[in-house]
Amino acid sequence: MRHVGLVAGAAVTALVAAGAITYAVAGDDGGSTTPSAESADAGFARDMAVHHQQAVEMSYIVRDRTTDEEVRRLAYDIAQTQANQRGMMLGWLDLWGLPKVSSEPPMTWMDMGGMASGKDGALMPGMATNTEMKKLGELSGKQAEIFYLQLMTDHHEGGIHMARGCVEKCAVGVEKRLAQGMVDAQQSEIGLMADLLKARGAEPRA
Repeated sequence: MRHVGLVAGAAVTALVAAGAITYAVAGDDGGSTTPSAESADAGFARDMAVHHQQAVEMSYIVRDRTTDEEVRRLAYDIAQTQANQRGMMLGWLDLWGLPKVSSEPPMTWMDMGGMASGKDGALMPGMATNTEMKKLGELSGKQAEIFYLQLMTDHHEGGIHMARGCVEKCAVGVEKRLAQGMVDAQQSEIGLMADLLKARGAEPRA
């Protein structure tokens, strides 16, 4: 319980910090250049908004499929944090006057446009397939908890890979800082999810 509380506290802190920079634009570090549609900044914002949306969906599904307070609290924290961050990234695209969709494959901004096949809806690393999302919605209780924790661990690992790409390639300071915050928070949540899986006699998927 204490571990979940600490993560929840960190999530609240991250949301407060995120709110403080929601309206920051490309000139946050003294520059005045707006990112291009093909830039890492725009690509990350577009792709991570899609990636985050699935995490929000998974989290609300499991909250309806279990009464376990630890898992429900974690799912709520993930849903709220990632919905907030998604709104920020879409807001930046609006401020920059850039499209929210691209004709290029996901991950092109990382020079990894072919990394995820997109098969069965898994458009980017770590994303669950449509079949897995359907299965999550059909499970309940402990089975739903385990499958959610496994799916979200994979999801976070993929998200961390993308966020590290932004830390390396993005030019907008506020976006790089948001990406690093994602890395730190999601690594902490992966540790928590490993503990929750172990308590249920399970472990992350290979």
